[in-house]
Amino acid sequence: DGKIYDAYVIYPKNHNNEANFVEYFVYQIMPDILENKCGYKLCIYGRDIYPGEDTASAIEKRMQKSRRLIILLTHHLINCKEHAYDQHIALYNALIQNDTKVILLEMEKIGTYGNLQESLRFLIKRQGIIKWKEQHTVHPQSPNSRFWKQVRYHMPLTLKSS
Repeated sequence: DGKIYDAYVIYPKNHNNEANFVEYFVYQIMPDILENKCGYKLCIYGRDIYPGEDTASAIEKRMQKSRRLIILLTHHLINCKEHAYDQHIALYNALIQNDTKVILLEMEKIGTYGNLQESLRFLIKRQGIIKWKEQHTVHPQSPNSRFWKQVRYHMPLTLKSS
């Protein structure tokens, strides 16, 4: 299908202490589970987009070469007045072009979704959300936990080479 990545990961990129777990999750836990243990290939901003590249076009190209978009919902992502470029492109691809499936991961208890962009609320209503719960942090590296099974259910089939 011409795709290089199984999923492009969208997460809040803020540089204060509350982002530490989310960044740890994005750079350590997700690659360990989805790439090392399940055989998927992720595209993660900051790891797979290189210094010196035109960020906007690199994001668009990587998303076009991804089978899924994974959006990590956090308070920072929801309350940020200026939505990230990758989030705009992802929602455009998912809703307008309807060519990429989105997997929504709620990383912290959001409560009401009233503050979310209308497009995200629509996706939540249409397909639901996978919630990360505190008990997952005890054994986050278990690919057989309910959380990771739900994520894998929404991911494309992996082609195991024999």
